[in-house]
Amino acid sequence: MSEPRSDTTAELSVEHVGKNFDTRGTTIRVLDDVSFSVKRGEFFVIVGPSGCGKSTLLRIIQGLETLNDGVITLAGRPLLGPSADRGFVFQQDSLYPWRTVLQNVLFGLEIMGKANSETTGRAMSLIELVGLKGFEHHYPRELSGGMRQRVNLARALAIDPQMLLMDEPFAALDALTRETMQQELLRIAAAANKTVVFITHQIDEAVLLADRVLVLSARPGRVVETIPIDLPRPRSLATKRSQEFQGLVDRIWNLVSAKPQVETV
Repeated sequence: MSEPRSDTTAELSVEHVGKNFDTRGTTIRVLDDVSFSVKRGEFFVIVGPSGCGKSTLLRIIQGLETLNDGVITLAGRPLLGPSADRGFVFQQDSLYPWRTVLQNVLFGLEIMGKANSETTGRAMSLIELVGLKGFEHHYPRELSGGMRQRVNLARALAIDPQMLLMDEPFAALDALTRETMQQELLRIAAAANKTVVFITHQIDEAVLLADRVLVLSARPGRVVETIPIDLPRPRSLATKRSQEFQGLVDRIWNLVSAKPQVETV
C-alpha cells in the first residue's frame, strides 16, 4: 500500500461549529456541533444528504458565511474572513467571459497587486499543469465545460493557497468528463501538494478521491462518522471495480441514507 499523502499535523481545525439561518421569522438550524480536523496534505471529502449544510460549511471555512457557534483555525490561526491562504473552486466555473484563460488565471494575483512577469510565468506553468497548454489566449466561450473548470482550478492555485476548498466542482459536467476530471484532480493535487477539502453528492467520487470521508447527517448537519479510505495510490478508474472500493461505497451510502433517530418518550 502506498504512503499517505498527508502528515499528522492538523492544518484545519473545526470545533463545535453551529450555523443558523433566519428566514421569514423562523430560525433554521443548518449545522450543529460540527467538529473535525484536516491534516496537512490530506484530501478530505465531505458527503451527506441534500440540505445538510455541506456547502454552507465550506463557505464558512472560506469566510463567505459567519458561524453562530464554535471556532475554525487554519495552521493555528482563527479564520476571520476570506484570505489568500484558501483557494475556492465553485460548482460553476465563474470565469470572466471578456478575459482570456491566462487573464482569468491571473485575476486573483491582480487583485492582490502581485501580477508581474514572475507570476505570469507561474500562471503559464499552472495552465500547463491543468492540461491547457496552447489555450492561454482562448476565451471561456471557446472552451468546453471541463476545460473551464480546469481554468477555475488553475486560478485557485495561482494565489498559492495553503488549502483548496472545492464545492461540487464537477456537478455540472457529463459523466465521462467528470471521470476524466477526477483523474486530473488527483494528479494536480499530488503535483501541487495542496490540502483539499472537497464537497460532493457522489459517493463513488468521494471514495476515489479521498484520504478520509466525513459523513454529515440530515439537517441540522452533524458529524455521523469519519471513514478512512485505505486504498492504494495512485488510483485509477480500475480502482472502482475492486471489492474494497465497493465495500466503502456501500458503507458510506448506508450512513448517508440512514433515517435520523427519532427520540421517543
